[in-house]
Amino acid sequence: MIRSPAATVKDIHELHRVTVQQWHQQDLDNPYEGLLHVVCQQHQFNFLLWHEEDVARSRDVTDRRIAKVKRAIDGYNQQRNDWIEKIDDLLVQQLGEQQVTPEPDAPLNTETPGSAIDRLSIMSLRIYHMHEQLDRTDVEPEHRDRVQAKLDLCYQQQADLSNSLVELLEDIFRGQKRLKLYRQMKMYNDPTLNPYLYASQSQSRQAS
Repeated sequence: MIRSPAATVKDIHELHRVTVQQWHQQDLDNPYEGLLHVVCQQHQFNFLLWHEEDVARSRDVTDRRIAKVKRAIDGYNQQRNDWIEKIDDLLVQQLGEQQVTPEPDAPLNTETPGSAIDRLSIMSLRIYHMHEQLDRTDVEPEHRDRVQAKLDLCYQQQADLSNSLVELLEDIFRGQKRLKLYRQMKMYNDPTLNPYLYASQSQSRQAS
C-alpha cells in the first residue's frame, strides 16, 4: 500500500536525487522495498541509458564501439519501458487491494503514473549533470549563466510534474480517474516483428 500521494511523490523525488549522486560514486544498488523498489529499478535503466547516450555522441570512439553502444541503448530502453509498466502494474494491484473502484464516468489521463515517474527520473539525471556543468572551471562565465538558466527551468518543470503526479495519484486512489494500462509493445527488439531481424533469420535458415 502506498503512503499518501504527496508523501509517495516526495519519497520518489528523494530516491531519484540520492541514487543519482551515489551511482556516480559506486555500483548500482537497490535497497528499497515495495513501490520504491520498482521505481529504483526503473531509474537504474534510465541511469544506464543516459550514459550510453553520451558515449554514442562522442566523435572519438570507433564504429565498433558505437555499434555496441547502440545495442546497449536498445536493451536499456526496452527495460526502461518494461519497468514503467511494472510501476503501473503495482499501482493497479494496490488499487485492487484497497478495493478502489473508479466512478462510472471517471476519465483517463493522457499518461500513467509510471510514465510521469519515468520523466521525473530523467529530470533528476538532467539536474545532476547540469550541476556538473556549473562546477566546471574550464568555461567562461557566460557558459555557467546559460547553464544556470536551464537549471532553473529544470527545477520548475520538476516541481510542476511532481505536483501533477500528486494530483493524478489522488484522483486515481479516490476513484475520480481510471488507471488503464497500455502496453508499449516495442517492435524493434522483437525478432518476429522487426522486418530486418526476421528477414535475416530466414536467410540464415535458407543458407543452412
